[in-house]
Amino acid sequence: MSDKLTENGWSLARRHWKALAIAALVGLLYRSVLHELALQWWDDPDYSHGLLLPFVIALLVWTRREKLAATATAPSNLGLLVILGGLALLFAGELGAEFFLARLSLPVLATGLILFFLGWAHFRQLAFPLGLFLLAIPLLAIIFYQITFPLQILASRLGSSFLELWEVPVLREGNLIILPNTTLEVVEACSGIRSLFTLTTLTILYGYFLENRVSLRLVLVALSVPLALFCNGLRIMGTGVLTQYMSPEAAEGFFHTFSGWFLFSAALISIFAIHKVLRFFVRDLRIKIPDAKPVETPAEEEVGVTG
Repeated sequence: MSDKLTENGWSLARRHWKALAIAALVGLLYRSVLHELALQWWDDPDYSHGLLLPFVIALLVWTRREKLAATATAPSNLGLLVILGGLALLFAGELGAEFFLARLSLPVLATGLILFFLGWAHFRQLAFPLGLFLLAIPLLAIIFYQITFPLQILASRLGSSFLELWEVPVLREGNLIILPNTTLEVVEACSGIRSLFTLTTLTILYGYFLENRVSLRLVLVALSVPLALFCNGLRIMGTGVLTQYMSPEAAEGFFHTFSGWFLFSAALISIFAIHKVLRFFVRDLRIKIPDAKPVETPAEEEVGVTG
């Protein structure tokens, strides 16, 4: 049995030696880039969803292996230009110590390799897995902070508004929520960007696997944004309520961690429920077109041919 498996492995390697050689070269070329990226996924909670995406991408490619094998190969010379563009991005990123460009070059290079060796038909089938990798690339710092600061202000507004509903005396100044016995600061980690990134990514995967209609997928992804922000506002409200009626220490530690997981789980369940409701209404409002009747045409006259 083991000899047969070994023989099959060698046979597979001989058939795909070019792909294996290219994969080895790309791995060698990007070893430091991938190492630093994996460390950031592990250390930075804002991008921890990146730890999941390589496995999802591998699963997607594996499930399409039969379609890919049956697709005709039609290499495109345009792929060579894309390959050169990817290598240029890698060189610029390494030279300028700009991690974003170096990481972005990997999906660009992969796109070029697919086009150059396989063609557009293969690229269309692999476009979604390639696009998923973009979600795992940390944003440029200047863009990241341009997003987080408005989110901090929005989270502060939502939290203070929810606290007023609980009749808690509150005054907001920027990202500071001033309570009678303490002041809460909505820092970058509390802006909601972490749950926003993760929930949006999971919603994209959920829609891809469990919904065939592109329109409903887009609606779900669009709804995941306000849902993540709303849940973050509830989390800030809970912190303020515990701080006001118990103590600042009660709102830290276990509650801070538990509330984050609980509300994120509630957001995921809400996405599932919203999807069910949308599918119900779409099915209920679908217009049923009656079967078309064949159009009757006058019978053709037979034409006799005489010799």
